[in-house]
Amino acid sequence: MVKGLYTAYTGMLNEQNRMDVLTNNLANADTIGFKKEGATSQSFDSMLVDKIKDDSIPANFAQRIGRANPGVKIGEGYTDYSQGSFQITDNTYDFALGGKGFFAIEYTNKSGETSTLYTRDGNFSVNTDGFLVTQDGDYVLGTNGGYIKLDPNAEVVVDKDGSITQNGTKVATIRITDFEDYNYLEHFGENYYVPVDGATAFDARDCQVFQGYLETSNVSIVSEMVEMISVSRQYESNQKVIQTIDSSLDIAANQLGKV
Repeated sequence: MVKGLYTAYTGMLNEQNRMDVLTNNLANADTIGFKKEGATSQSFDSMLVDKIKDDSIPANFAQRIGRANPGVKIGEGYTDYSQGSFQITDNTYDFALGGKGFFAIEYTNKSGETSTLYTRDGNFSVNTDGFLVTQDGDYVLGTNGGYIKLDPNAEVVVDKDGSITQNGTKVATIRITDFEDYNYLEHFGENYYVPVDGATAFDARDCQVFQGYLETSNVSIVSEMVEMISVSRQYESNQKVIQTIDSSLDIAANQLGKV
């Protein structure tokens, strides 16, 4: 079979994957604290070089490289953690983070199991029991690992270090956590992140809390739309390659074969 068909096919799969990522970014352009994602690809020659340089197999053992599959292979996805723009809300329980760090949230799943997740979405509120919670009702954690209980009838003042003061008395401090390597964070839902094995967490050092603000997503709608146009054209180019090869095979089989 003509290898060009497979090469164009893998190209179409890669562009489809890129399109899925772009559409997800656009769908979350208005999601508070959302960080846009991207997709990578690997060419056959780069994979071949990596295989040749693989020293995990002793030199005296012959190792097959595998079948030659020219084309493109879908690579790993990545997340852009750059700072989003701040939106003024003047809401007492809205907080934005300036710098690197995440709010710590106690998340409860449908089975009632709890775990600590992390988010840049500071759109909080106070529930009927006086605890600071997310819009989904998950508890915001303080530096002591416990819930943050506030008096709804007293003024709430939050300093840039996350300290919460009411009636001139410090009542709690919002826990801000950072990680040494963001590659050990996985997306969970729209704007939550869950650490995986290998993640190293620590108290954020250079992160400030701004009361009355929210951090918008870092998705640029114009840039994403331009990228979508580029992806669409490349997808169409691969389609034309397949159509051209198909026409050539048709001529070879049905016309030249008659001669």
